[in-house]
Amino acid sequence: MTNTFKQTLLTYKDKRLLFVFLFGIASGFPWVMIGSALTAWLQESGLSRSSIGLFGSIGVAYTINFLWSPLLDRIKPPILGQRRGWIVITQMMIIAACLGLANINVSQEMLLAGIVGFSIALFSATQDIAIDAYRIDIIKPHEKDKLAGASAMATAGWWTGYGGLGAIPFFIADSPNWQWSEIYYVLAAIMAILMVIVLISTEPQTHREAQQKIASENYSKMLSGGQPMSWVNKVTSWLLVTLVEPFRDFFSRNTFKLAFSILMFIFLFKIGEAFLGRMSIVFYKEIGFSNSDIGSYSKLLNWWVTIVFAILGGMVNIRFGIYRGLMTGGIAMAASNLMFALMAHVGPDKALFAATVFVDGFTAAWSSVALVAFISLLCNQAFSASQYALMASLGVFGRTSMASASGFIVDWMGGNWSAFFILTAVMVIPSLIFLWTIRHHIHRLENRDRAQDQNIQT
Repeated sequence: MTNTFKQTLLTYKDKRLLFVFLFGIASGFPWVMIGSALTAWLQESGLSRSSIGLFGSIGVAYTINFLWSPLLDRIKPPILGQRRGWIVITQMMIIAACLGLANINVSQEMLLAGIVGFSIALFSATQDIAIDAYRIDIIKPHEKDKLAGASAMATAGWWTGYGGLGAIPFFIADSPNWQWSEIYYVLAAIMAILMVIVLISTEPQTHREAQQKIASENYSKMLSGGQPMSWVNKVTSWLLVTLVEPFRDFFSRNTFKLAFSILMFIFLFKIGEAFLGRMSIVFYKEIGFSNSDIGSYSKLLNWWVTIVFAILGGMVNIRFGIYRGLMTGGIAMAASNLMFALMAHVGPDKALFAATVFVDGFTAAWSSVALVAFISLLCNQAFSASQYALMASLGVFGRTSMASASGFIVDWMGGNWSAFFILTAVMVIPSLIFLWTIRHHIHRLENRDRAQDQNIQT
């Protein structure tokens, strides 16, 4: 058992996982711009809870990014390669939009602020497509243990960007010499530093082009009937391989019933956490915590807790399987929401705040690592950007567009935060029912891949 533990721990020594972690930071950081920092800015500008909740709908870009994700599998930027090229392009656009938001008075120009905020979400969602595909492509198909480790490092990186770096604007905001608009210049500068990391990373090597060529030939034969291809048929074939083949491949490898259960589980799994997260900053400020308190506990403490338990969660997935990691993480995630209900009764108690953040960070990290590993397991590397984006966008849907109603729900409950947090705990139950129905499929995928690992090693 000791040797197995050591082998599991050695998974994290792979240099590729370091870049996965760093790219995860770049993926999580834009959520600070349009999430916690923007929420605090709007709250201090005097906007209502309902208005703040509606601003969350700009994150709808994350829920529909699968619509253009096939383009990132097929269109290759002229520099840096398929994955790194797209990451750099989107990061440049995020920086430009962040600088634009810094020059807007959000209380007087709400529509313009919403449009610019949406552009940050749009470019960030596109960046996520490329980063997720990079993580899947950089790990070879037979290295499923490394895939679980990469999922853990991606989760740790995301929370480092969102939680660790996300604490910076809250500490700055408590200084009388800084305005929220000026803080956005700092956020843009941090994003520029993260862009430099992409330049020193390695582009993944896959058989994507060969597999796409086979698919293209099949569509060409179907369209031309063995006759010379016209330009119309060539364009149609390209579009079919780009837009249709990734989704046809996914559904052809799963029955409709199984595919439906998989997608419904992914859609519902994080919905309770999403509703809670959307209103958490408003909740902290309403019960009496300062910006520095929020930065220290909600950001910095949560950051370290998430990193530690993301790595431990990855080790659990490697040792005991993804299904157990998902089921355990889901139950714990629902239970941790009840601590927020307790905090609503007690008030601004810093010890309880720290304990709540600790438990919430632990359960969020554990469940996120398992979910990322599960989605990655389902992807074909030839269409990794398209297929991961399709499934991940469903998971983000509750965290963005649906969770925009969180402010209305709190108001409808008369500001009863305890009842609201209990409701978010109940929301996870339907997803666990769907998880139970697909458990045998998850076991089959893992057993198949372990057999492939053993064949390669021998």
